[in-house]
Amino acid sequence: MFHLPEDFLHFMREVYGTEAANAWFQRLPSFLEECAERWQLTLLPPFENLSFHYVAPAIRADGTPVILKTSEFSDEFEHALAALRIFNGRGIARLLECDEKKKVMLLERLQPGTMLESLVPEQDAQATSILAAIMRQLWRPAPKEHSFPTVAQLGQDLRQLRAHYAGGYGPFPPRLVDEAMDLFATLSASAQESMLLHGDLQHYNILQAQDTWLAIDPKGVVGDPGYEVGASFFNPLPRILLVPNLEQMLARRVAQLSEELGMERARIRGWGLAQCVRNAWSMMANNQLSQNPQGVLRCAEILSRLTI
Repeated sequence: MFHLPEDFLHFMREVYGTEAANAWFQRLPSFLEECAERWQLTLLPPFENLSFHYVAPAIRADGTPVILKTSEFSDEFEHALAALRIFNGRGIARLLECDEKKKVMLLERLQPGTMLESLVPEQDAQATSILAAIMRQLWRPAPKEHSFPTVAQLGQDLRQLRAHYAGGYGPFPPRLVDEAMDLFATLSASAQESMLLHGDLQHYNILQAQDTWLAIDPKGVVGDPGYEVGASFFNPLPRILLVPNLEQMLARRVAQLSEELGMERARIRGWGLAQCVRNAWSMMANNQLSQNPQGVLRCAEILSRLTI
């Protein structure tokens, strides 16, 4: 069994509880051996920057480099798998093999695999253009029948915030929560089209593949395409919080994404603010305090003051 990164061990125990996480860690070696035999893989040590999934490079018997990804806890596996099949390698790493029941998949390995976050902040304008280009490649009309979560449904998470604090706001600024709730409702209702989106398209989920860039790790979400821009306004964490001219950077991202995607600046800014607040709450609700929810709220505050 390869060494598991300490940050990964801590994260999984923090989110799913020590007992459940440790039990999965104990089962993982035999499961990986089963996968290696099934797909004729030579498994390599896992990546260091893991969160919800065990992800490791591997080599197939014919020498093809691949990625193995699994998590017993993942409640998003079905949606991610369906999204990968629909995207079908356009703007994203290709799905090669999968076992839906056992929640494991084999994916195309992108090489050299440099993350888009490496361009921030020095080449942030270029990084933003790459984000916009991949959005345009990925988006597909929403299937008529599907089980993907919708953007409107995700917005309901903020109602859980109010319920959690007995109708109050806890440590969250009331003005930001109210504005985010309103934005989720109004922007979803005014969407001109409903598309299948990546759902978490940000700087850690875009990798360099030879002379191009491709996405990885889709969530699979259906709704207003504008929702897709939201994650780019609080990423790459934590580096974005160290940028001395953060207000200027976020303002430029709004203008640039508006121009390159053909969307109104108000819509771009609105989805950015709404997603910052929702993700800060998600971090709090899932006990991911190390992810710095207060830093994400700082980005929301900047967007709320932005003149467009």
